[in-house]
Amino acid sequence: MDMLSAMRAFVKIVDSGSLTAAAEALAVSQPSMVRTLAALEREVGVRLLNRSTRRMALTDEGREYCARCRVILAAVDEAQASLSARRIEPRGNLRITASVPFGRQFVAPLVIDFLAEHPQMHVELLLLDRLTDLLEEGIDLAVRLAPLPDSSMVGVPIGDTRRLIVGSPALLARRGAPSTPGDLAGEPCVSFTGLVSPAEWEIRERDKALRVTVNSVLATNQIDAAVQACVLGLGWGQFFDYHVREELRAGTLIEVLASHHAARTPAHIVYPQARLLSPNVRAFIDFAAPKLRRGLGDPG
Repeated sequence: MDMLSAMRAFVKIVDSGSLTAAAEALAVSQPSMVRTLAALEREVGVRLLNRSTRRMALTDEGREYCARCRVILAAVDEAQASLSARRIEPRGNLRITASVPFGRQFVAPLVIDFLAEHPQMHVELLLLDRLTDLLEEGIDLAVRLAPLPDSSMVGVPIGDTRRLIVGSPALLARRGAPSTPGDLAGEPCVSFTGLVSPAEWEIRERDKALRVTVNSVLATNQIDAAVQACVLGLGWGQFFDYHVREELRAGTLIEVLASHHAARTPAHIVYPQARLLSPNVRAFIDFAAPKLRRGLGDPG
């Protein structure tokens, strides 16, 4: 028997509340629906529905099987939608969010390139340094640098990033490179408050997280100001590696305490599990994910 068709019929019976209503919705005869249900119950070896002339109710096994059928059918529908998305030119609206520094450096250029390839698309890009509720705020997808404990989100991995501690060549010449996390106590520091506290930094030593009290001569939520202050030798700074990639390449900042950086932070493109993956979301993920993986994998 065609198990997928039988599963769809079974779920339609449950949702419709009767065999007759399900048969009408699927444009088949009521006897045909009865035969399909009977064949499905023979195939799985259990009774799925208790039926009488007046009412119908799921058995315990039927309730569990119906839940599993919904998952399977949703996966099949998503796979078909994914293939359709590749055949159909994306059009319409897409709302995307990301953090301000990462969004400016990585996501905004990708959105511009995406729109150049798909001129019938309209994108609203929201760069926010706060966690957004995608469903509540009507956002289609987000690029997040964080673990994904929320099971209502589907995450597409795009790599990871790590924190590192840097200083300018002038600062190293003036004060010497710290050799242990404790050496930062009393040292002048620059704190980008979008990542660290101005009072203490998290640093790892032998796989243990340490909280080190720091003397923040500057605390700011503006990443450009924080990086520039470090370049000018105002103090040590802690950043994600992509924040200071160009400065590390140019030699205007130098990494210190390289063996004591915090654990790597995973990065994902996420979208709500409750939504069927739309062609527009699929098109952007297919376009952006490989480029973001290359960008995050580029050594600092």
